[in-house]
Amino acid sequence: MSPIDSDVVLLTCSDEGQARRLPVHGSRPGGPLAAVAAVAHSVVLPARPGRTDVDPVLAEHDPRRVVVAGTDADLAAVLLRLLRTERLDVEIAYLPARRSPATAAWGLPTGAAAARLALAGDASPVPLVRDDTGGVLVGRGEIRDIRGECYCDETLVLRGHARRLVVAPGPEGVAVRAGRTGRAPDGQVRPVPIRAPRGTGSALGRAVQVGCEPTIVVADGVPHPRPLPRRTWYRHTTDWLLVRP
Repeated sequence: MSPIDSDVVLLTCSDEGQARRLPVHGSRPGGPLAAVAAVAHSVVLPARPGRTDVDPVLAEHDPRRVVVAGTDADLAAVLLRLLRTERLDVEIAYLPARRSPATAAWGLPTGAAAARLALAGDASPVPLVRDDTGGVLVGRGEIRDIRGECYCDETLVLRGHARRLVVAPGPEGVAVRAGRTGRAPDGQVRPVPIRAPRGTGSALGRAVQVGCEPTIVVADGVPHPRPLPRRTWYRHTTDWLLVRP
C-alpha cells in the first residue's frame, strides 16, 4: 500500500454519498478511482456538493490538490466552493466517469490516464468562467430554441431564432456558437452582420451576453430552476488551477 499524500484529497461525488470519510464505493481493484484512493485522503460527498459538504473538508485538510471524481456538475460545484472560500490556489484534478464537455473543453483524459494525471500531473492557471446568477461553468452552457440576441464582447453571434446556443470555457476564454446542431464552439469568429435582421454565428472572447424571451438555461447539464430573460457568462479576474496534460 502506498503512503497517503496528506496534501491530496479525493472527493467522490455520488447520489449515494451522504456522509464524509466513507470508503470509496464502486471502484474495482486496480481501477482508476481505487488508484487515487490508495494515496489520497478519500471523502464521499453527495452529487453536486454544496457549502456544508465541501467547506468542512477544505477546512480540515487544507489540501494542496483536490481530485474530483464525478460529473461536470460535480466539478463545477467544487470549483464554486473554492471560489467562494477564496481558495483558488488549490489545484483541481478531474477524474470523470466518462468523456464529457469538460474533458473536451480542457483536453482531459479519462480512465487510467486521468488517474495518473491526477496524481502526477502539473497544474496550470486556466480561465475561470462565471455567470450572473452566481455559478461557474466548466464544460458547456446551452439554451435551446432561443429567440433574442447574443453578443460575445462586441461581436454579434445571434439575432432572431436559433435551435441551439452553446457556450464553452477553454484555455483561450469563453467561446459561443449559435445554430441548428448544438455542436460545441470551435473558437472561430463568424459574426452576424450588425444590420442583418437575423442570423447566427460564433465568437471567442471574455464575455457572452444573452437577452431573449424567457427560457431555460442549462449549465454543465443542470437546468436553471426557472426561465431566464438574460444570461451572462464571463471570465473571472482570477484563474483557477487545473491539472491537465
